[in-house]
Amino acid sequence: MTLPLEGLTVIDLTQVMLGPSCTQTLGDFGADIIKVERPGAGDLSRVGVFAAAGNENPVFSSLNRNKRSIVIDLSSAEGRGVIRDLVRDADVIVSNFRPGVMERLELGYDELSAINPRLIWAAGSGFGRSGPYAHKGGQDILGQAYSGVMKRRADPGHPVAIYATPIADYTAGQHLVQGILLAVLQRERTGVGQVVEVSLLNSMLALQMQEATARMTIDEELNWALMPLTGCFPTLDAEIVVIGAFKPNPLADICAALGLPDLSLDERFSTMGSLRENRTEIREILARRFAEQTTQHWLTALEAEDVLCGPVLDLAEALQNVQTIHNGMILEFEDDEGRTVRTVSPPIALSAVDPAVRHAPPKLGEHTTEVLHELGYTASVIDGLKARKVVG
Repeated sequence: MTLPLEGLTVIDLTQVMLGPSCTQTLGDFGADIIKVERPGAGDLSRVGVFAAAGNENPVFSSLNRNKRSIVIDLSSAEGRGVIRDLVRDADVIVSNFRPGVMERLELGYDELSAINPRLIWAAGSGFGRSGPYAHKGGQDILGQAYSGVMKRRADPGHPVAIYATPIADYTAGQHLVQGILLAVLQRERTGVGQVVEVSLLNSMLALQMQEATARMTIDEELNWALMPLTGCFPTLDAEIVVIGAFKPNPLADICAALGLPDLSLDERFSTMGSLRENRTEIREILARRFAEQTTQHWLTALEAEDVLCGPVLDLAEALQNVQTIHNGMILEFEDDEGRTVRTVSPPIALSAVDPAVRHAPPKLGEHTTEVLHELGYTASVIDGLKARKVVG
C-alpha cells in the first residue's frame, strides 16, 4: 500500500508537542521523519511528567511514532554541517525554537534555501517570528491566556482556569501540517520552497473565528455554552448534556421528552429573547426534572424527540465507548522490545489507505548511524563524529 506522503523527507528539529504532533501526522501518512535530538537528553518529553523515560514515557510515545531518531550537537559547527548535509535532499525542515535561534545557528531559510531551493522551512512559535512578543517563549498555556481562550467560560460565575488539554499546541501543530502540505502543492507548480509559519497565538485566535467576528462587528459576546437551553445537567446517576437548538421549537420537544407541560407557551420562555432573560429560571426547572431519573432514561426519552443529547463521559469511558472502538481510534502496536503500546489513532480517515505504524517511538539516537550511512558518510567518519560527541 502506498501512503500519500511516501517519498517526502522531513528533518524534524522539534520537541514537546506543537512540532512533534505536526511531524507525527506527516509520518503517519508516509513521510520519512528524521528526528534530530540533543545529545544526552533528547526531546524534553522523553523525561518529566511521568517517571518512565524515553520511548516508554506516555507523552513521548504519543507524539513520536513513525520517526527515526538521530543525535546531533547543534552547538558545534560540525553538527550544523551534518544538518546542512541532511537538507540537501530533504523536502521540509521543521523547528519550534524561539524566533531567531535557527538564524543564529546559521540554519535560517536564507542559508538553507541556498543549499536546496526546493526546501520548505517550517516553524512554530508562541507569538510569531517578528513583532513585540517574538522574543517571548511560547507554551500552550500562554497561548490560551494571550488569545482570550482562558477567559472564555461556560458561565461567567466560573473562575478563570487553564483548559486541561493542550489545545493550543495541538491546534497549531495541525495548522503547521496544513501549511506544509500547501507549500508542497505550490512547489509542484513553482519548483521552489518557502517559509511556513504558525504560532500558538494565531491558532487560538483562529479557533475563535465566530466569537471574534461577533465581538468586532456587533460588539457582542458569543458564548455557545450560555445558550439558554444548552448545558450539562446532573441526573440521578451521572450527568447529561443537552443541546436545545437547531429545531423550530426545541423547548417544546425537551418538555415532551421530560414529561413537562409545554413551557414554550409560557411568555417567560416563548421567545429566544425571553429565554435569555429568564435563563436561570428555565434551567432550574429542567435541572430539577433531570435529577429525578438516570442518564440512560433521559437519553432514550430525548432521542425519541430528536433532541441532541449525550452522556458526559470521562476520558477512560470515552476510550472504551463503542463508537470509539468502531471508529478505530485505539491504535495498538509493539515497540522494538515487544512491549504493547496503546495510543490514539490519527483522526483522519482516507478510503484508499490506512495510516501505518512503520516505526515505534524511537530510542534516543537509535537511527544515527543508519541515517548518516544514507548520507554517504563512511564508518570511519561516523566513528570520528561520535568520538568528538558531534553525533550519538
